Order: sequence, then structure tokens, then C-alpha cells
Amino acid sequence: MEQIQSLQKNLTYHPVYQTLNTLESIQHFMRFHVFAVWDFMSLLKSLQRRVTCVDLPWRPSPYPAEMVRLVNQIVLGEESDLDQDGKAISHFELYIKAMEEVGADTSEIKHFLKTMDLNDIPEGARSFVRHNLQVAQHGHVVEVAASFFYGREKLIPDMFQVIVDVLKKENVQAPTLIYYLERHIEVDSGEHGPLAMKCLDYLTGDTHQLQTLALNAGMQALHVRHNLWDQVFALR
Repeated sequence: MEQIQSLQKNLTYHPVYQTLNTLESIQHFMRFHVFAVWDFMSLLKSLQRRVTCVDLPWRPSPYPAEMVRLVNQIVLGEESDLDQDGKAISHFELYIKAMEEVGADTSEIKHFLKTMDLNDIPEGARSFVRHNLQVAQHGHVVEVAASFFYGREKLIPDMFQVIVDVLKKENVQAPTLIYYLERHIEVDSGEHGPLAMKCLDYLTGDTHQLQTLALNAGMQALHVRHNLWDQVFALR
């Protein structure tokens, strides 16, 4: 667990955040980060498919209803939250809206959504997405839950808070991006993070082998995130 905490701390204070002081640097950052926003949903949907029933004909989930509810609550918030105007929107679509607001290039992510070809992802983000899709599609359910919790829900509030602080300090005019970041800080720290932790705790239980599997998956998720930020920082 100390290794997890150390990796998370390093990510919270990565130097890439301090570069977000101009419109051009934000555009550059978002060009890569949008792929992390996208593959977040793949991890979540993988978890939903394994814990709940999304097949036909419907069958009751083998997991307790409380756990099914936890996962569905997270999906509800991520796939159909409310924007600043109270209109339903997914967090991915909200991020695209934020990109368009600051003039960031959305052509690469939109092209990728049509082809689903990993070669169409910018090199700096490609290995990150490849890893997460591999986990989402082929990993053990514990690895999916651990990647989702340690690599996303537990990490994001502190990480995004640093970005918000920099944007506000530099008086950067990016209201939708700031709303997106602050919304994640709010829901991930107050709701989604604790829900994801409960889900992971249930899946691992007291089984040492599964707990080790979760920690290893969590550390790997943090390593690939750090590598993503290193790439964004190096290519600026």
C-alpha cells in the first residue's frame, strides 16, 4: 500500500500541471488527456458488464444488489451527468465541449472514435490507452476494479485540484474545463471514489491472492499514467 501512496503522491505533483499557464499549453495537454477521459469509460463499462447484467435475456447478477447499485450509480454519473446549464451530458462529451471552448484540436479523438484503430492515437497517449483497453477487455475483474479505483477514482480528486489551482492562479479563461475538473473533484472524492473502493473491497474480500492482484494492477495503472504525463511534458 505504501508503494501505491508513493506513486499517487508523485502523480499529484507531476511537473506537467505547472505548464498549464497559457492557452497553447492547455490545448496541448487536452489533446492527449482526452484519450484518458475516453478510456476511463471503457474500464467502467467493463466493470458494469461483469458486475451487472447487460445481456439479453436478462439474468440476475451473481453479485449482491448493493454492489450492482454501486456500479450503476457510477455509470449514471459518468455517462449522463449535468453540465453547467443543467443539461444531461456524459463527462466525455463535456470534455470535448471544453476542448472546443479553448480551441484544442478534437480531430484526432473524433477520427479515432470512427476507426477504433489504436494507431490513430497520438504516440504520447497510445501506450496508455493500449494498457487500459487490455485490462478492460482481458483482465480479471479485480484488475479492472483496481485500475478503476487506484488509477482513476482515488487519484483524480487530488490531481485535478492541482490543475484547477494552476488554472485559477494564471487566470486562464477555460470555464467548461474548470467545471469538468471541479465536478470530478466533487463526485470522485464524495461519491464515486468511496463507491469504487467498496466495490474493490467486496471483490477482493480477505483473499490475499486477490488483494495482491489488485495492488499490482493499481501500481501498473499509476505507472502508465505517470508515463502519459511524462510524454505530455516532453512533447510540449
